[in-house]
Amino acid sequence: QVQLIESGGGLVQAGGSLTLTCTASGYTLTDYRVGWFRQAPGQQREFVIAVNRGGDIPYSSASVKGRFTISRDHVKNSVLLQMNNLKPEDTAVYYCAATTRLAAITREDSYDSWGQGRQVTVSS
Repeated sequence: QVQLIESGGGLVQAGGSLTLTCTASGYTLTDYRVGWFRQAPGQQREFVIAVNRGGDIPYSSASVKGRFTISRDHVKNSVLLQMNNLKPEDTAVYYCAATTRLAAITREDSYDSWGQGRQVTVSS
């Protein structure tokens, strides 16, 4: 399985922006569909946004549409999650995940490899 390493995130005020990066080790990430999920305290992990191998059309949840974008950096073998106009309800641990399977891109169980998670905290 591909090893995923996340970086970025942190603390920001509401309305601010943060970037998370998911970098693959040992494998070419463009061969994988990549998604981002998040888990707030006391909540189940939920789908945020994902991109297919072609990287042309992202899939995003209604709660982040228009604020979050996902993109690939082919040189750095990474996928970036750009988060703009952040809200306190975006506070969570964010996970990137990857899969080669043609399963539902919004489902957790469609993914085989997971990063360790990065904390994003948005203050009001």
